[in-house]
Amino acid sequence: MTTKVHVKNNRWAEGSFPNTPEGEEVFTITQERFDHALAEFPDITGKLGVFIDWDTDNFASSMKDAEVLLAWNLPMENLSAVAPNLKWIHCIGAGVEHMLPMDWIPDNVTLTNNKGVHAAKAGEFGLMSILMLHSHIPAIVTNQRNRVYDSLYASPIAGKTLVVIGTGSLGGSAAQKVHELGVHVIGVNRSGRPVEGCDEVVTTAQLDDVLPRADYVLAATPDTPDTRGLLDRRRLDLMKPSAGIVNIGREAIMDYDALCDKLEAGTLAGAILDVFDPEPISPGARLWNTKNLIITPHVSADDGDAYVPMTLHLFFQNMALYLDGKPLLNPIQPALGY
Repeated sequence: MTTKVHVKNNRWAEGSFPNTPEGEEVFTITQERFDHALAEFPDITGKLGVFIDWDTDNFASSMKDAEVLLAWNLPMENLSAVAPNLKWIHCIGAGVEHMLPMDWIPDNVTLTNNKGVHAAKAGEFGLMSILMLHSHIPAIVTNQRNRVYDSLYASPIAGKTLVVIGTGSLGGSAAQKVHELGVHVIGVNRSGRPVEGCDEVVTTAQLDDVLPRADYVLAATPDTPDTRGLLDRRRLDLMKPSAGIVNIGREAIMDYDALCDKLEAGTLAGAILDVFDPEPISPGARLWNTKNLIITPHVSADDGDAYVPMTLHLFFQNMALYLDGKPLLNPIQPALGY
């Protein structure tokens, strides 16, 4: 007896996922990619039946007998009736805020995510971003746009302090890489648990105590009820005027309007933003013309060449556990939203 897997790919659509035509190719799971990844798992080869679809073209008919769903998003209404055999959903992203609130998940269905797939790329992007801030690159780019030739010098970064808000796979990877340069790294997470690459770790409740110490802040938290508005205007005002900030988490955690005000006033030195809502940013958005701000189009953590292979490798690792009746990797806690 085979286990039925339904793969739901998304066509590119403005304001949706993928948010660019280029992204569609990066995130699409084809039969060829599925089979190539499955070949690395001979113990489960032959035990799966797969239906690969686009959007909801054949969702209702295919999900009648599907046991596993591999997707970014899905129709949530009346899922138990639509998919009576469903036991497991794997989201191909790390963030699952688009599925909140999670009261739609049937009690017998497990939701997992792509945590860990993004770590290597996010770590390199985080390192690059902190070095860019340290070397005044946002201000230099603004000067270039305005045809201003101004020598902005920087010393080696050793001895500076970085606060990493969210020490999961993204923030944790960045912390390790920046720490190697002699930077004092303070991690911030819910529990205060130790994290490799962090000299100190504090709880989110202590965020106000460490923000004034930061030369740089890297935000890498998911969008959850607890993190929305975490970096509001009051907290941004706690930072040094010479400090810089990076966001590779979600826009909802930071007040971008307050950030723009501070950059324009010179009470923050620079910022690099990779995440927005909606995406793409509208042509008239204030962000485009804010000084000392660099915008990257949500590319901080996604490997353009290997995203689907890495996703499928994780999925088939979990499939082996699933078929053996063992707990899955990366289970989402619906009450927490991550």
